Amino acid sequence: MSNLLWKSLVVSPAVLGATLLVSTTAIAAPSTTTEVSPAKQLGVTEVAQQPEILAQTTIDQVNRYSNEGNQNNSQSQVTSVSQFSDVQPTDWAFQALQSLVERYGCIAGYPNATYRGNRALTRYEFAAGLNACLDRVNELIATATADLVTKQDLATLQRLQEEFSAELATLRGRVDSLEARTAELEANQFSTTTKLVGEAVFAVSDAFGGTTGDNNNTVFQDRVRLDLQTSFTGRDVLHTRLAAGNAQAFSLRDNAGNPIIGDAEGTQTFQVGSTGNNSVKIDRLTYEAPIGPAQVYLAASGGRHSHYAAVNNPYFFDNTDGGNGALSTFASESPIYRIGGGAGIALNLPLGKGGGILGNSSITAGYLASEANNPTLSSGLTNGDYAALGQLNFSVGDRLALAATYVHGYSAAGGLLFNSGSTSDGTFGEVLVGTGQANALSATNASSSNSYGVSAAFRPSDKLSVSGFVSYHDVTGFGAGDDYEAWSYGVGVALPDFGKKGNVLGVFAGAEPYAFNRAGVAAGNDIPYHFEGFYKYRVSDNISVTPGVIWLTSPGQNSDNDDAIIGTLRTTFTF
Repeated sequence: MSNLLWKSLVVSPAVLGATLLVSTTAIAAPSTTTEVSPAKQLGVTEVAQQPEILAQTTIDQVNRYSNEGNQNNSQSQVTSVSQFSDVQPTDWAFQALQSLVERYGCIAGYPNATYRGNRALTRYEFAAGLNACLDRVNELIATATADLVTKQDLATLQRLQEEFSAELATLRGRVDSLEARTAELEANQFSTTTKLVGEAVFAVSDAFGGTTGDNNNTVFQDRVRLDLQTSFTGRDVLHTRLAAGNAQAFSLRDNAGNPIIGDAEGTQTFQVGSTGNNSVKIDRLTYEAPIGPAQVYLAASGGRHSHYAAVNNPYFFDNTDGGNGALSTFASESPIYRIGGGAGIALNLPLGKGGGILGNSSITAGYLASEANNPTLSSGLTNGDYAALGQLNFSVGDRLALAATYVHGYSAAGGLLFNSGSTSDGTFGEVLVGTGQANALSATNASSSNSYGVSAAFRPSDKLSVSGFVSYHDVTGFGAGDDYEAWSYGVGVALPDFGKKGNVLGVFAGAEPYAFNRAGVAAGNDIPYHFEGFYKYRVSDNISVTPGVIWLTSPGQNSDNDDAIIGTLRTTFTF
């Protein structure tokens, strides 16, 4: 209704202007004739006229006068005030006349293109002009309000409003509450660019079997990681991760009860990166961002090859290297990705998409230095320990993924092949996977290594995933008798959503990294097989419980040593 009134007011200047204009014209040039009654003007005796006849006669006169535009002595419609030869811009009523003619189109002129603004105005002429303007006003109103709601629509709307008044009041209250909570969050938010992602792992674990079981106890261990993920463009991410924990791997023993030196068989993922006494450290500081078609990875500390390279081991690999995938570091990813770490740069570049000759392929290249922060001789970004990776990735739809990987590494004397990288104080990082024969590099000379690996993941259905890897490592020492070779392989079968959406049943089997006939290393030429089974049960979106078993045969590559069995109940909280 308010809209209709407004549009009526829009056109009302036409009525007012016409009234003032024609009235003012009459005043400016008053008639000198004697006023006579309408009846006398028509030549009819007044006493003979009835009121009805008089009114009808007057109306007929107005209509006849309005239609006189069809005759030679009548007024004709104009569209511009400039068509009047006797109207000048200096005339006092020029703007009003221009508006009525050009804006509303309800003023007519004489056939000789004159307006005769100073001429006396009769009552009939006034009625004809006013009628023309009112017709134009009605036309404008009808045009402007054609699409407006009707009275019936307004009544229906009012009835609906009354019927749903309670729901509307509730909704209004909820909106007010939401606005208040949003304002509170905005006023107290931690950061507009950073979110906190956390993981806390609680694990009860024990080792069984022969001398290994006799020399270990049941433990309750933990590891916590708080990852501050910052994005500046919406497509990049800066990881600043804090870690603390008290977890440590079990000590595998030979038949004599002695520790098997350098052995990392059975190490579990939550035991990687533990500070040992729940002290806090920054264990990852990396930045990932797209540059054109490429994805760039920069690591200032705690960089890992598996951060930027596809490991092709779904449901076993956990990109946080923690509490949501397989239990062990061996079943989590191929050992080739655990050669070195630290600071450096990596690049992932797509090569083709769809039906091209290269299909859905990409190439990955990375360089990580373990002593990048150490400025002393034989250290630093390029002269210290490092590992350079190159990988070709290929996929067929979303069901099959393949990768061929090459890693070249260098390590100073006393290093480890599969480790997390040297620390700032010059000591080597923790051993992560494999036997001592495969891990221990020369104690007196530096060594370089060339490692080759292939991996594949096949998902025949949404309820089944099969993945596996093979890796070969050729180590060249800079002293006599320092050369050796190492092998590793494994295959896993995962049943996602087994029993419940979000659950995973996984079985993995393979050979942990091993080396045969190494001079100066404890004897042992048996293959150390690794069997693992786990069931991740999803309690909620943020809590999962994973019971599992790890069975190790021939620990230390020696079948004379008793098999070791590790049982774990892992609970993971994510937030």
